[in-house]
Amino acid sequence: MSESNRRNFLKSVVAVGAAGIASGCASTVNSPTTPLNSQGKSVMGLVAPKMDVVRIGFIGVGQRGSGHVKHYCHIDGVEIKAICDTDTEALARSIEVVEKSGFKTPASYSGSKSAYREMLTRSDIDIVIIATPWALHTPMSVETMESGKHAFVEVPAATTIEECWQLVNTAERTQKNCMMMENVCYGRNELMVLNMARQGLFGDLLHGEAAYIHELRWQMKEIEGSTGSWRTYWHTKMDGNLYPTHGLGPVSQYMNINRGDRFDYLTSTSSPALGRKAYAAREFPAVHERNSLNFIAGDMNTTLIKTKNGRSIMVQHDTTTPRPYSRHNYIQGTNGAFAGFPDRIALENVPEAIKKQYDEKFQTDLALWEKSGSKGRKPSHASFHHWDKDMAKWQAEFDHPLWTRMGEEAEHNGGHGGMDFLMLWRMVYCLRNGEALDQDVYDAAAWSAIIPLSADSVTDRSNSKDVPDFTRGAWQSAKPLMIIS
Repeated sequence: MSESNRRNFLKSVVAVGAAGIASGCASTVNSPTTPLNSQGKSVMGLVAPKMDVVRIGFIGVGQRGSGHVKHYCHIDGVEIKAICDTDTEALARSIEVVEKSGFKTPASYSGSKSAYREMLTRSDIDIVIIATPWALHTPMSVETMESGKHAFVEVPAATTIEECWQLVNTAERTQKNCMMMENVCYGRNELMVLNMARQGLFGDLLHGEAAYIHELRWQMKEIEGSTGSWRTYWHTKMDGNLYPTHGLGPVSQYMNINRGDRFDYLTSTSSPALGRKAYAAREFPAVHERNSLNFIAGDMNTTLIKTKNGRSIMVQHDTTTPRPYSRHNYIQGTNGAFAGFPDRIALENVPEAIKKQYDEKFQTDLALWEKSGSKGRKPSHASFHHWDKDMAKWQAEFDHPLWTRMGEEAEHNGGHGGMDFLMLWRMVYCLRNGEALDQDVYDAAAWSAIIPLSADSVTDRSNSKDVPDFTRGAWQSAKPLMIIS
């Protein structure tokens, strides 16, 4: 990039970044309407030119970003060119990881909140990994694409409808990828259920359930740094589903959202917001800043989405109440269902590969029942009258080809059971082999849009809110996500 072009780029991104950050802090009431005319062309199925080596820059290596750096040090075909973070200690730790892995020392950028912009002027970076606080995701992604690089951003990609459209419009104008790194789509069971759904195991899909139920009150004690130092305040800004994508991403892929179906409208309701106030009163001195906060996000939010093809999806959010972790991961079809946490399956017509084991179990249960003198309920041969919790046989038959190929290595490298590593490996594989990514900017926008739209619905007595068609109609002809190998 020439010096004059670099100056022009910096001038333009300052304006874009300021607007993006302002919109991220604006009111949660968002109009879903936007001009249908694109400034570019659709990026549905976008394929970037093949890259022999994927050259990477990082913005943010405090927690999630540092894990990504470590994983990329174990993935072939990458070069880590530069790392940016305002925290010099976190920056130094990640640079040391890179050096100890045998890579050349990456350039470092720090010293101010805008230091990443200097990194974006580099011509030797192909993709940028963005792992910063939520309010910065959209402006940094926009600036990354404007600089001629592909943006890979942590979840959620956006927090307002305006930001969702900024991402879509910029991707279409620049013809650059903007992928929200929803790692749960690469979990072993999520991939297996996707494979099952594609093979028609559940019949015609009817309903799904997704959630992020994860007790995180302890993050309120992270005052000066770490996630809780900024995430806590989102509970004072809006009342809705603050973090929908972990559960919603996989269910959306099962249902071919944006690829044959799309979100149509939603309605949302929240419980009272009691838990964080009570936790603050119990865990902090009365004069502590945490006890002065007005927490408005209901402890439990439930959002119901209707799709254009008539399906329903329930999405829940609860990071406050004391309860076990769950993402639900439920999918219901005309032939049965899969449910997660714990993983279980119930089908009416069982595939032949599994049926023999079902028949043998029924005969055993029936013999035991008869031996007991016909006490208790008689065993039913109908397989859907009980949950099958033995996942081993289902995994043996229906594990996703991607997991079969890379699962052992993914589990060895770790990151939420291997899903983090597998996601990053797959991103590089697609870029090096000239294939479309598994998630695109339309997914990033649609999945993230649940945040502001759920808040709008809660504010409006749970009245329904339309979900914009971020694909501008392309969902009707887009091909479903393939069973990749």
